[in-house]
Amino acid sequence: MSILIINGSPRKEGRTGTASRFIARTYDIDLIDLSDGALPLYTGEQHQSELEAVQTLKEKVKKADAVILASPEYHSGMSGALKNALDFLSSEHFAHKPVALLACAGGGKGGINCLNNLRTVGRGVYANVIPKQVILDPNCFDYEGESLLEEPAKLVHGMIKELNGYVKAAEHVKREMSS
Repeated sequence: MSILIINGSPRKEGRTGTASRFIARTYDIDLIDLSDGALPLYTGEQHQSELEAVQTLKEKVKKADAVILASPEYHSGMSGALKNALDFLSSEHFAHKPVALLACAGGGKGGINCLNNLRTVGRGVYANVIPKQVILDPNCFDYEGESLLEEPAKLVHGMIKELNGYVKAAEHVKREMSS
């Protein structure tokens, strides 16, 4: 089973990157890190599809059995870096693919608007966004160990477990549709 996590934070040292790297390490998941700045600003012009960073993004998402979209909440939405990356993709890459959502918030009531924004865009590319979603506040992190504390790590584990279940269900549906 191939799962891909996309770190949607443009910050090199942000909590979303910490969470994404923790998940990639813990679950042996491939990581696309948007903080590397390799993707250009999406313009919709054809020549952009020939760029190596764009081709890599499209290939990795298309080949993955499932995707985790991780984003900080910026002004009640996902990061511009993640939205920009998703603009390069379409139903060709996401149709019926299980997708899990993770938001990193500043604390309090943050994160839910980011998740709702991600869910809306997920519908736009025909992704199968799973019900389980996770919000990580600043108190969820082990900053020295660049990881998550025990309880937040359990929340992530539950999300991964549910995502795996949806991958198995998607495989069953594909077999049924092709027979």
